[in-house]
Amino acid sequence: MAKDINIQYTNKDFTSMKGDLIELAKNYFPDTYNDFSPTSPGMMFIEMAAYVGDILSFYQDSQLQETFLQYAQDPGNLHSMAYMMGYKPRVTTSSTVDIDVTQLVAASGSSYEPDFKQAFKFGPNVVVSSGEQDFFIDDTIDFSFSSSYNPTEVSIYSLDGSNEPAEFQLRKTFKAKSGAIVSKVETIGSSTKFLTLTIDDLDIIGILDITDSDGNKWTEVPYLGQDQVFTEAINTGNNTNVVPYMLNSSVVQNRFVTRFNSTGTLSVQFGAGMSDTDNVHFLPNPTNVGSGTAQGIKRLDHSYDPTNFLFSDAYGNTPANTVLTIRYLKGGGIDSNIEANTISGAGYTSTATDSTYTDSIEFSNPAPATGGKDGDTVEEIRQNSLRSFNEQGRIVTKQDYAFRAMTLPPSLGAIAKTFVTTDADLPSTNSNVYNPLGVCLYVLAYDGEKKLTVPVLELKENVKTYIAQFKPLTDGCTIKDAYVVNIGIKFDIIPLPSYNSRDILLKCNSALTDYFNIDKWAINQPINLSAMYTLLDRIKGVQTVQNIQLETKVGGSYSKYDYDIDGAIQSNVVYPSLDPMIFELKYPATDIQGRITTL
Repeated sequence: MAKDINIQYTNKDFTSMKGDLIELAKNYFPDTYNDFSPTSPGMMFIEMAAYVGDILSFYQDSQLQETFLQYAQDPGNLHSMAYMMGYKPRVTTSSTVDIDVTQLVAASGSSYEPDFKQAFKFGPNVVVSSGEQDFFIDDTIDFSFSSSYNPTEVSIYSLDGSNEPAEFQLRKTFKAKSGAIVSKVETIGSSTKFLTLTIDDLDIIGILDITDSDGNKWTEVPYLGQDQVFTEAINTGNNTNVVPYMLNSSVVQNRFVTRFNSTGTLSVQFGAGMSDTDNVHFLPNPTNVGSGTAQGIKRLDHSYDPTNFLFSDAYGNTPANTVLTIRYLKGGGIDSNIEANTISGAGYTSTATDSTYTDSIEFSNPAPATGGKDGDTVEEIRQNSLRSFNEQGRIVTKQDYAFRAMTLPPSLGAIAKTFVTTDADLPSTNSNVYNPLGVCLYVLAYDGEKKLTVPVLELKENVKTYIAQFKPLTDGCTIKDAYVVNIGIKFDIIPLPSYNSRDILLKCNSALTDYFNIDKWAINQPINLSAMYTLLDRIKGVQTVQNIQLETKVGGSYSKYDYDIDGAIQSNVVYPSLDPMIFELKYPATDIQGRITTL
């Protein structure tokens, strides 16, 4: 008689399952099979069963793990959980740059004033290029128009024989965003509630606009239930020089939401209402739904379908029997943070009455482009999703400010590092306290080589305007630049005799490069020298780490800020200054110098 077996349900690996199956066979089939040698046919089937069980156990554990945000690794699962928690992962972010546009015009007769009849007007969406990266100016370039917010600078370019002005140079400065404008046409048939279209393209920054063949515009909203949006309209009233645009609030029924997929593509989802059908055809009459009578009898319209609620315009309209033109912006990323003076030339159409000076048009960028950033890593999606859930669309704590700045829409630029404090927390020399409830948000951006840089003024203005939508009315927020201190590392090690010294140095350099990877560092994070000693000491072949020395790198391509590292060391930890700063190992290939020594 077979003995009862105490099944261990925690035995989920191949070896344990194989052992349990052998015991099961010995207990229940002692007279049928007793050849458990490794080469027997019975052991083959036992091992095959254990193999299948091991695989199934692995997938069960893996799928369970993927349901928890803290442990999930699959990008698709992370994206789904991120959207559920209110965070929209980034695929790429565009950079911004100031573009100087100049044109020559002749002097007008005896008045020696610029002849603005020769002034050009063209745009919007003029595309300029650095050779590898495209940028577009979404404003109209009109040299004949000048105001306080869009001035035309005039300077004398050349003189005639009488030493009077012969030619003038007109100059305007515009904001340009990196990326190429791409159009996609979709033919839509009959109505489909919550119609979803997928743009099978990569490096999409975002949707610029969607229009249908009837001329109707479709507006992007955070979620389909939101029907009110803010729009800018040209100010046709007074004070146009000071207030060129008016902010209007409007209700939109033609709306959509976007969602980036884990593959990098973009999905566009519309609502469920049909614009040519009134809601009365979908929603039940409240007079005959659930109404009670004196006799306690419920009256109900039997034609009522609960799903009809979804066909109303409460979630916006869905396009039908039309052709949609979807324009989106593609590009961006770290590579779009181009250097200064790398843009030249553009395609344009002149409206000047005199084309004599057509060839005089020039485009240039006196300053580098900043704000471009690659898509979120797995860890960034995880951490930003957790912060988004805790923040719940509001700014309450200091960390909420830091997170909200990092969620700036890609088309407005990207912040790389943030730190939040108050003026009261800083040294007494910093006395610019404007609001007792205010905070100071310190920010940094990346350049084209993913090196830290100070964000341009426009990027900081975008951050300030963006977070103003979420913070309490009484709170003040000042956007400031954090300090960057570039460092170099020198170290001495003694290798074990049997190991190649050059190979050990390469491994040490690689370990330090990874340790100081800028993705792992935050503003005001100290440097633990003990951890660096431990890191090098654990490298195979290292006998002793004799010395590690840090130094600041100043001037040239490095930061202009020096720092007394030796004076900032306490208990083998290099502490940052009271003013928010970050340590950056800018050029690991040259800034890490290792040396082999002997006892």
